[in-house]
Amino acid sequence: MKPKYDIRNALRLHRVKAGDMTQQELADRVGATRQTIMSIEKGRYNPSVGLALRIAKVLGASIEELFELEEEEGDRDG
Repeated sequence: MKPKYDIRNALRLHRVKAGDMTQQELADRVGATRQTIMSIEKGRYNPSVGLALRIAKVLGASIEELFELEEEEGDRDG
């Protein structure tokens, strides 16, 4: 069975910090649709590595600033 990982993101916060960039503006700059950006922000869709890297570059942020792997119960070491 494939493990399930939740990824939290701060995409909307960084869009605002980048000069109130709209979802459409970000989508156009990274080669995605506005619906994809909206789905990522709402946690319904996890971007590919390539898309995450393009988003980070456009927003001037690191991947770690934008996306965080959420620790699930039972996944802790020790």
